[in-house]
Amino acid sequence: MALRNALLAALIDHESSGYDLAKKFRGSVANFWTTTPQQLYRELERLEADGLLSARVVKQSTRPDKRLYSVTDAGRAALWEFTRRDPKPTTIRDELLIQVEALAYADVPSLTASIRTRIDASRNRLAGYERTLAEILGDRTDEEFVATGSRIGPYLTLHRGIAFERENISWGQRALDVLARRHPDA
Repeated sequence: MALRNALLAALIDHESSGYDLAKKFRGSVANFWTTTPQQLYRELERLEADGLLSARVVKQSTRPDKRLYSVTDAGRAALWEFTRRDPKPTTIRDELLIQVEALAYADVPSLTASIRTRIDASRNRLAGYERTLAEILGDRTDEEFVATGSRIGPYLTLHRGIAFERENISWGQRALDVLARRHPDA
C-alpha cells in the first residue's frame, strides 16, 4: 500500500513515465522509500486499473513508445485520504546492526570493512541528496524557499534524508573508533 501512495505523491505535480519515476525514486524518494523497477511498473499498472492514474502513450520515432502517467481525481482523493491517517511508526531492519549486535562472535576485520562500506554509501547518498536540494533551492536561500517555494514536500523529505545519512556517517565513525580501541590489531 505504501508504494501506491509514494507513486501517487511522486506524480501529484506532473505526469511522468515509468522510467522517469524510477530515476526519481533512485535520486530523491529513495531517502524514505525504496522499490525495484519491476515493483514500480507493476504498481503503476494496478493504479491505472484502479482508476487512480491515467496514462497516455507518446509515440517516439527513435525509441519505443512511452506511457506518461498522471494522477486522476480519484487518485488525488486516495492520496488525500492517505494523508489523513496516522502512519505506522518507523522501525529499523538492518543486517549490519545484527552483525554489530553479535560482535562477540564476529570477524572484526570483516565487520569493520562493512561499516566502512556503509559510511561510503551514506556519503554518496548524502552528496546526491544535497545536489537535489541545491537544484530545488536554485538561487534561493532556505528561508526564501520556505517562504515562496512550491515543492515544500520534497524539500522536507530531502532534509530528512540528509539528516539520516549524516547520522549513519556519525554512527559509523563512532563504531569504527570503538572497534579500533577495543580491537587494535583488527
